[in-house]
Amino acid sequence: MKHRKRIYFSAEQKREIWDRWQRGESMSSIGRSFERDSSSIHPLISRTGGIRPPERKRSRLALTLAEREEISRDLKVGMSVRSIAKRLCRAPSTISREIKRNGGLRRYRAAASDKAAWDRAHRPKRCKLAGNPMLRRTVASKLKHLWSPQQIAGWLKRQYPRQVSNQISHETIYRSLFIQTRGVLEKELLAYLRSPRSMRRSRHTTLKGKKLGQIKNMVSIRERPASVEDRAVPAHWEGDLIAGPKNSYIATLVERHSRYVMLIKVKNRDTENVVSALIKHAGKLPGQLYKSLTWDRGKELSDHERFKIATNIDVYFCDPKSPWQRGSNENTNRLLRQYFPKGTDLSVHSQAKLNAVARQLNERPRKTLEYETPAERFGACVAAIS
Repeated sequence: MKHRKRIYFSAEQKREIWDRWQRGESMSSIGRSFERDSSSIHPLISRTGGIRPPERKRSRLALTLAEREEISRDLKVGMSVRSIAKRLCRAPSTISREIKRNGGLRRYRAAASDKAAWDRAHRPKRCKLAGNPMLRRTVASKLKHLWSPQQIAGWLKRQYPRQVSNQISHETIYRSLFIQTRGVLEKELLAYLRSPRSMRRSRHTTLKGKKLGQIKNMVSIRERPASVEDRAVPAHWEGDLIAGPKNSYIATLVERHSRYVMLIKVKNRDTENVVSALIKHAGKLPGQLYKSLTWDRGKELSDHERFKIATNIDVYFCDPKSPWQRGSNENTNRLLRQYFPKGTDLSVHSQAKLNAVARQLNERPRKTLEYETPAERFGACVAAIS
């Protein structure tokens, strides 16, 4: 059995990954920037429950590299431990321990000793819940009663106003739940949170309230003309992306009146690529048969204004979490899973292959069209404008 090669990230790469994650980027997007799958990013983020670990810092009391170099030089010229300690204004016991644990008088080396000290210091700080069994039991009990960490922290502060040892912040509770290496709160308690998930984004790092996740100048579906709603008039389309592994996507378009399907190959879900592909494809249809496009709130269409300027096609956006407002498109996406099952790498299919699949769908009779095919219904629309 062939094993996959383990992927290692440098310290600088890890910092960039956490910076991107804190800016609200998805793991897929981060993976693309490193030319890797999201599966290589997940272990790094999930290890601490999606919460960025604090930057490691040396203790101000620890020996510095400069001091260790002084020790190394002084040992070579035969100075005693007490003389070295006096020169460095350190306790003799500190210098003695430093030399013994790093090779002794003859084998002591400053750089190697400094690195070894840094590695030994890599120990997590003990969690407050770990040292207070009563507080740990109280927190677990309240979680099982469906209290939120904020409610527990607030209640403890009121219950024990002068006993800081029996108080805890909601952030510590969250960290103890999501960072399982702490070993203080059972993972099963995650199920009692209002939004159970395996990872958490800190409230300081989400996009909520920063307007970064919103699409500028979007036009709501509620402003779409009534003639579009009843499907009596052709030329109004619904669109979406279906996704596969390795950041592969296909844009799907469905005409509301005839249920006619078009499939478009896209490189990825970046708005520049998606909008450019839609603009190119729109040129293949007469303007009379492509007057509007309704999309969900995916950021792949955040550059919708460029699409409208280039094509003169109105773009409408659905309400949040309302897939039924693009019912024809959602139903078509389910039909497409017959051809592209979940887990299929969509990037391997050419535009010619997508056209062939769309043709098969368009030539299948549909009950909603009284068993007329989408191709026949759409063909009648084309003939009407000719």
